[in-house]
Amino acid sequence: MRITINTIKRMCMEGEKIVMLTAYDYLTALLVDNAGVPMILVGDSLAMMVLGYETTLPVTLDEMVHHTRAVVRGTARALIVSDMPFMTYHINIATALENAARFIQHGGAQAVKLEGGITTAKTIKRIVDCGIPVMGHIGLTPQSVHQLGGFKVQGKTTHSARQVLNDAMAVEEAGAFAIVLECIPSPLAQLISERLSIPTIGIGAGPHCDGQVQVLSDILGLSPGSVPRHAKRYTDLAQEITTAVTAYINDVKGGTFPDADHSTMIDQSLLAEL
Repeated sequence: MRITINTIKRMCMEGEKIVMLTAYDYLTALLVDNAGVPMILVGDSLAMMVLGYETTLPVTLDEMVHHTRAVVRGTARALIVSDMPFMTYHINIATALENAARFIQHGGAQAVKLEGGITTAKTIKRIVDCGIPVMGHIGLTPQSVHQLGGFKVQGKTTHSARQVLNDAMAVEEAGAFAIVLECIPSPLAQLISERLSIPTIGIGAGPHCDGQVQVLSDILGLSPGSVPRHAKRYTDLAQEITTAVTAYINDVKGGTFPDADHSTMIDQSLLAEL
């Protein structure tokens, strides 16, 4: 039976840490779901992790819905949250509603995630009022990377910290069931988590949030180059995959694969007739 937003809220109320990971395809989602992760984010980070872009900005609504459908097919238990990509909820509320509905009707997601605080609050409220659960996202908002001047920690000054806090309160008041706090100082994240009644999900926001989210490619060691400071590599799949592929190449070139165990035979009399 699939987890609901009420389950996530109850986990927060009971003090149980909430785990969230990204997934972008059927097989990965299947593995993450089987491992017991309660929430999966089909993040717009697939623009970089899957499609090879430098930022999240180029990924389209059609691409996000396409990948959401694959993730949903690979899961039976996890709550699926999909990122609404850049400029799909900014133009007007009617457009935002139509696009949010696509994730639910055609993508099969159970919730959508929107970046922004005070400026996005009215849109969040309208989407929630229409029956679509919304997860907020404040602090470092990757879709605003050019406005922010890069991927930088937010809330380090009095003015900036107050803005992040006000954004968090606006998102809660608008009706979001949870909120992502990305790349803000740990004490500020703790203050927000204590102030809000909805779950806070941190990424680069310290240990005091009600839960944590990470990009799966980062923790599996699949991401090229160094991972962000907030990410921890739990294995090095990039090296393991390279080793396996190299061994396959050598076996094929050396004539040792396929061998008898990996081939199908026929009776020699049939071969003689042919």
